[in-house]
Amino acid sequence: MKLERSNWSGEGEFTQQLVDWFSRQSTIRMLRVEDAPSSRSDVEYNFISNEIYIHFEVRIRVERRHFLRIFPVNKSVQEKLMTFNRLEAELAADVDIGPPDYVDEAMIQYLHTDRIIPPYQTKGYKIVELVRIYEYGTESRSK
Repeated sequence: MKLERSNWSGEGEFTQQLVDWFSRQSTIRMLRVEDAPSSRSDVEYNFISNEIYIHFEVRIRVERRHFLRIFPVNKSVQEKLMTFNRLEAELAADVDIGPPDYVDEAMIQYLHTDRIIPPYQTKGYKIVELVRIYEYGTESRSK
């Protein structure tokens, strides 16, 4: 699998967990991870927003057809080894990932939160991580 992460700062533990999960899948050809422009930081919380674009592996099979019902013709057909709906089901079935918070026909979205309390501090801060997963070739909705 090819991983494109030049537009990702590396922030987000849950995003890294998803990237590691995707890298173990044989049905994924390429993965692109990017920071989304909605990330921000405040005194009491950090909001991290990342986008993941997935390009599925394809299999080429040959179909035999007849042109004008007389001449046999071979046609190459590409079919994806994974669909977006099956990807959602596999992510939901994984114990470490779990079901997404929002799903539609073009996007899978997770909202993951952690409370961080540094040593010798009485008050911690919250990390809110939003991860949106799209199929490769679709545009971001946040632009």
